[in-house]
Amino acid sequence: MKPFDPRLTRHAHAAFGCLLLTTILGLAATALVLAQAGLLAHALATAARGTGLGPLGGTVLALLLVVAGRAAVAYGGEVAALRAAARVKSQLRCGLMAKVLRLGPSWLASQRGGEITTLATTGLDALDAYFARYLPQLVLACFVPLAVLARVTAADWESGLVIAVTLPLVPLFAILIGSFSKARTQRQWQLLARLGGHFLDVVEGLPTLKAFGRAKAQAEVIRSVTSEHRTATMAVLRVTFLSALVLELAAALATALVAVEVGLRLLTGHIEYETALLVLLLTPEAYLPLRNVGAQFHASAQGTEAAQHALDILEQPEPPGPPAAPPEQSRKPGQPVPAAAGSVVQPAAADLWSQPITLTDVTLAYPGRPAPALNGISLTISPGERIVVTGPNGAGKSSLLALLLRFCEPTAGRIDVGGTELRAIPVSSLRRQIAWVPQRPYLFAGTVAENIALGAPAADAAAIRRAARRAGAEEFIDRLPGGFTAQLTERAVTLSAGQRQRIALARAFLRDAPLVLLDEPAAHLDPLATQQLMTVIETLLADRTVLLVSHGRHAGIRADRVLHLDQGRLVSAGQPALAASLRPASP
Repeated sequence: MKPFDPRLTRHAHAAFGCLLLTTILGLAATALVLAQAGLLAHALATAARGTGLGPLGGTVLALLLVVAGRAAVAYGGEVAALRAAARVKSQLRCGLMAKVLRLGPSWLASQRGGEITTLATTGLDALDAYFARYLPQLVLACFVPLAVLARVTAADWESGLVIAVTLPLVPLFAILIGSFSKARTQRQWQLLARLGGHFLDVVEGLPTLKAFGRAKAQAEVIRSVTSEHRTATMAVLRVTFLSALVLELAAALATALVAVEVGLRLLTGHIEYETALLVLLLTPEAYLPLRNVGAQFHASAQGTEAAQHALDILEQPEPPGPPAAPPEQSRKPGQPVPAAAGSVVQPAAADLWSQPITLTDVTLAYPGRPAPALNGISLTISPGERIVVTGPNGAGKSSLLALLLRFCEPTAGRIDVGGTELRAIPVSSLRRQIAWVPQRPYLFAGTVAENIALGAPAADAAAIRRAARRAGAEEFIDRLPGGFTAQLTERAVTLSAGQRQRIALARAFLRDAPLVLLDEPAAHLDPLATQQLMTVIETLLADRTVLLVSHGRHAGIRADRVLHLDQGRLVSAGQPALAASLRPASP
């Protein structure tokens, strides 16, 4: 862990104003420390001379104002630091969620969702101690010791020499203890993330665990991880207390050394009384910020560890985006901007999928898998074509859809849309024109209408109901308490798998996109509902490009072509005559 991670400032622009204010208040606090010591030493020396209370009136009033100003500066610095922490946490959370969305499902599949959830919540919340306690003390530790050393040296060079020699001992001990506690802090955070991730997995899989009688075993695992986290936390706390003890001891010994030598010289008359008081009052102030910053560094260690993990995710390389636009050259009004040499004019968003989609020797390999999910796929999809993709489990059917959605990028080969490489098209424009129904559709906590209108938030109630009717969902939705305004729990566990599938289909119908990707849309439907659904798909998606993934060869839909994948390879691409044989028999 670094005393100050500059990556935090690069990802926390919103907090610059608060951090600058904290620095300015730290400078003001430094000046007030010197003023307070000087006024107090002068007041005590004046009182010791027995000149009465009259000459002390102005000094005492000034001292009270300085003390009040120091309290106000400390309060203002803490408020500014807390605001900086709130803004940094908000910016990091927003950036983290946006980054995860850009990295896509393929990256997320290799992570533990519970650990990322713990990172974005409890982990980043621990940054309060970093910004509200550690950073203000770090600012003071940068200014106060040097200012005190300069002031003491100007008043008494011998005491200044003692402080200059002993002052580096405090940060030296802090660095040694910090390096000793680094591994313990990292283990504490890893166990916390593991505990959060495992707990989320257990909660989501509780029905399965209960059915197979493994709930108690998993409870024992959680108890074991909790015990390990408790042990790691106590180890970190022991190091924190040890650090405070060592730093306090070093500062106390150094202060005592200055006090002894000043006292001996005061007895022999080699130093004035007011100067001796000034040195004795300022010496503890030189060590205090260094002691505090060492203690607060350990208290904020969990927050900084979590922030470093968040920054590691934020700096993950993203899938390549569209090439940068060439610089605009000077031209006459009304004259079009010339295209760069070799560039291709991108199609408008509305016309994006109304052009041929061409896959050329496309290979997709996932990290950690021995064989590629897709291997050398070459394929052309014509606009308005209805294609059924079949094959056994693991054949690469869902991976083909993932490539078109740009959830992942080809390991080799290229995908073109109307002559433009797919990766050169902005993802937002690309996905805006796609309706997608995955194998296991996700429904969010909210109303039924909100879940249907996920891809078309501006749709009115009539359009939402019409989409639900087409998907065969209107009847059961009307039976729910509240109908379309019924509140669904997360993942809509109160609905059956078939009902969730119908809501996802209604969501796709409402999107009204030119490219429709259906991944086993009838996986949870009975044969009669499947036949009805395929009839609706044929009617509503007649003028759209459709890719329908089916586990079996009989998809129940009139297809223009049937593609059969096996072990990532395109085994056969049926012609319309073959597709016609897959049509359901007439009643």
